[in-house]
Amino acid sequence: MEYRQCIEQTTEILLHLSPIEVANLKEGINFFRNKNTGKDYILYKNKNHLRACKNMCKHQGGLFIKDIEDLDGRSVRCTKHNWKLDVSTMKYINPPSSFCQDELVVEMDEENGLLLLELNPPNPWDSEPRAPEHLAFGEVQITYLAHACMDLKLGDKRMVFDPWLIGPAFARGWWLLHEPPSDWLERLCQADLIYISHMHSDHLSYPTLKKLAERRPDIPIYVGNTERPVFWNLNQSGVQLTNINVVPFGIWQQVDKNLRFMILMDGIHPEMDTCIIVEYKGHKILNTVDCTRPNGGRLPEKVALMMSDFAGGASGFPMTFSGGKFTEEWKAEFIKTERKKLLNYKARLVKDLQPRIYCPFAGYFVESHPSDKYIKETNIKNDPNELNNLIKKNSDVITWTPRPGATLDLSRMLKDPTDSKGIIEPPNGTKIYKDSWDFGPYLKVLNAAVEDEIFLHSSWIKEYFTWAGFKDYNLVVRMIETNEDFSPFPGGYDYLVDFLDLSFPKERPSREHSYEEIRSRVDVIRYVVKNGLLWDDLYIGFQTRLQRDPDIYHHLFWNHFQIKLPLMPPNWKSFLMHCG
Repeated sequence: MEYRQCIEQTTEILLHLSPIEVANLKEGINFFRNKNTGKDYILYKNKNHLRACKNMCKHQGGLFIKDIEDLDGRSVRCTKHNWKLDVSTMKYINPPSSFCQDELVVEMDEENGLLLLELNPPNPWDSEPRAPEHLAFGEVQITYLAHACMDLKLGDKRMVFDPWLIGPAFARGWWLLHEPPSDWLERLCQADLIYISHMHSDHLSYPTLKKLAERRPDIPIYVGNTERPVFWNLNQSGVQLTNINVVPFGIWQQVDKNLRFMILMDGIHPEMDTCIIVEYKGHKILNTVDCTRPNGGRLPEKVALMMSDFAGGASGFPMTFSGGKFTEEWKAEFIKTERKKLLNYKARLVKDLQPRIYCPFAGYFVESHPSDKYIKETNIKNDPNELNNLIKKNSDVITWTPRPGATLDLSRMLKDPTDSKGIIEPPNGTKIYKDSWDFGPYLKVLNAAVEDEIFLHSSWIKEYFTWAGFKDYNLVVRMIETNEDFSPFPGGYDYLVDFLDLSFPKERPSREHSYEEIRSRVDVIRYVVKNGLLWDDLYIGFQTRLQRDPDIYHHLFWNHFQIKLPLMPPNWKSFLMHCG
């Protein structure tokens, strides 16, 4: 692997708005100045959608002011030469068809304030550009294995994305929808490199990697340089992998003379999410994975192949909530609306980026354990064919709904999308959907935590939450350990945590405070506590039921327990010695 000396992509905060300033944003155009730097910015608000740019004309750096001729309230006028910019599209309308304004990344902070960020360089893939060369038939082939896992043949190299091919994800909440090809392990073993986008267990699957490590512990694995390391839990997992490479964002990694790749950060979750551009002989494959705003919304246009998530449903909200507005009717309507919004967003993104081929993936999971029947029936997901039909209606993009074992030949599809050998489907009779899952061994591991010695001592509660390190926040949480059906577990713990001073009162305090009740299946919560795992297993894995008063999302609390817990688990050995 050749590594060129380039500047790693960085993020700079240009402007910070307080929660009050955010609440007071008016519809349409808003002007701001950073008092410390004297630099000016424009923010355009359309309902919940925000766009932002520097208040500086591309022509000769003039300042924009409100365009009094614009009745729609979307354009601004440069004070130097009367150039006009439509801030709703970031395109100049005078002179027409001239420039686009460089957009800034808009991010909400943990207090509902707002940050304007600049990525530098904004389009790092443009460094050392390569013109596309001729591809022979069969030279670049992409085979879908399951969920977010693709097997790429790139000349004489093999690369695999996000292998989750066995076992559950998120404790026991997610299971594979598709039956991976029977030779999946051989395929992994033959890979020259594996890319893992982020730490969520439907992308970083320790059961899958355990099988691989038994055969090839030294396989090269590449991850982005995220704030929380992707493999933060490797030592605890017991999986023996010896060749994990953390690479900086926005720099080409040269694999051989024809092949290189670049990992990019997500604009919304830069601490954990990444996406990737793979380039072979100048032909780009863009995989945005689960990123909400990959690279802050700036992505290469007209790539050969683009793949992204599409399904929705990767959250406990609102299915696991009850009380107040959370009736079954409200949940159903909310889910329907959210899925439609996601579908339209993905279709718009594909239309804007104009890839030659688009493939929806990374949404093929199912809540197949019988105890999660309610979630399975409620958590409706988008249909990939519906998205592809929407895309085809609005553009000339070729779409591909992948089936496990199907292979796309990039050269054939680029030359002639109607070529019958462009996509080779799995042989007739191949099993596409799973109809049985091996629950036993995985549930056995979780169940073992229930009887752990730690939980004989009620002081584990103080030990755990002190280790977690979240406090000085006016929230009281009631934690209740439950059975499969979320009724209290006989002899289980039911306790309050006051996060203002990290105390454990017998009843709710008399002061005004936010309150949440979290019921958790006893096997999963104890497994998470014992191993110092992130609460995604509980929340995204549908292993909790929640009520809150008032109905507010406590971003700081959930962000801490889902992303910011200490990297090392609690020292239970020392705890038990003191108890003894």
